[in-house]
Amino acid sequence: MTQPLPASETAPAGLELPRPPGVIRRFLAAHPLLLDTAVVTVYFVPSILLTVVTQIMTPSVGAALAIVLVVLAGAALYFRRYRPRLLFVVATIALVGSTVIGETIDFIPLLFALYALAVYRSTRSAWIAFAITAVATVASLGVLALLESAGFYGSDHTEPTTSAFTVLSFSLVAVLIGNNIGGRRRYLTALIDRARQLARERDQQAVIAASAERSRIAREMHDIVSHSLTVMITLSEGSARLAETAPERSAETMRMVAETGRSALGDMRRLLGVLRSDDGELAEHQPQPGVGELTELVERFRAAGMAVRVTVSGEPPTDIGQQLTVFRVVQEGLTNALRYGPLADTVEVTIQYGADRIAITVEDDAAVHAEAIGGSGRGLIGLRERVALYGGTLDAGPRSPAGWRLHAEFDAVRSPAAAASRTNVGTETSTGTTGTITEETS
Repeated sequence: MTQPLPASETAPAGLELPRPPGVIRRFLAAHPLLLDTAVVTVYFVPSILLTVVTQIMTPSVGAALAIVLVVLAGAALYFRRYRPRLLFVVATIALVGSTVIGETIDFIPLLFALYALAVYRSTRSAWIAFAITAVATVASLGVLALLESAGFYGSDHTEPTTSAFTVLSFSLVAVLIGNNIGGRRRYLTALIDRARQLARERDQQAVIAASAERSRIAREMHDIVSHSLTVMITLSEGSARLAETAPERSAETMRMVAETGRSALGDMRRLLGVLRSDDGELAEHQPQPGVGELTELVERFRAAGMAVRVTVSGEPPTDIGQQLTVFRVVQEGLTNALRYGPLADTVEVTIQYGADRIAITVEDDAAVHAEAIGGSGRGLIGLRERVALYGGTLDAGPRSPAGWRLHAEFDAVRSPAAAASRTNVGTETSTGTTGTITEETS
């Protein structure tokens, strides 16, 4: 019989295991003490009756010692599940003791001990115990033969060779049966542990995925809200200053504020639409911004009064994720320049698309960086996470002699076809507030 598995192992979280077959087997597995009592009874009752009858019929010290050994072995059988090594020690003492005192060789507890070691410990422990049993059996029977030849006992005793063969044969069978059942038990336990581990990893992956999705949504929300509100606030302040002197320009500026707000609101609705999985509505799908939208982004900041100069060299990546990363880095750099360096004369944006690396630099020449609009710093944290996805780094800090510099650099991801056909290098330069674009192809 195998030891029943704990409840935590028979019912892993999120798994439904089949019921063990057999009503009797399930009953015995649920009541191990009852089974242990039955095992002790089967051994103890016949053995104690035999030794007691022997003591009554032919009283002797050896028969009295045999009664003590039977009692100790019967009590040790109760520990066969939890202390099989203790049972093996007691059973070995009972075997050697019963042999040396010249009584019937008591090897039944030893069979239970070898079986318990194989089932509840390991195959290695069972074979080591079998080796010890063989040595103890041969040694004890050898001592018995020497004592008999010396006339210490009478001539009516068990033949040592036959007894040794019997003990070792039954012991080998007990070890083989125990290894078979114990191996199946350990294999089943390993399968259940693996299933529990997979279920736990599944739950952990779900939590990690949910956390990553929340982080992604938070980054996108920050990029949308921070950029749009910064531009809207700057345009609104400019419109207020122009309301009396240039009402037409003020009205045009306010229309740009409204357009920026509508665009931001649409982006937020599309982004938050993925969270509405319970109302049956499908979120509106629209491509994420990429390098193609950089011109429109720059024009928004120029409309807010910022002198932006953009220099682009190389071939943009075809990977959509990298295009979004380029767009977000430029957007965050321009937003921070508009927010903290409104007195800057020029804001330089340099984008270098290399064969293996992409480098983006946004720097301004503002002597003083004001804090007109407070920031949380999450924008740079989100950018570092975006850039780190492609094995890159992002640095932001003051530059000499004045101004602020944001620099991001990460690995370029290109398809083999795009890398093979990359033969042109374009240079795009935008200067001032009107914007002139020149392309050079070689």
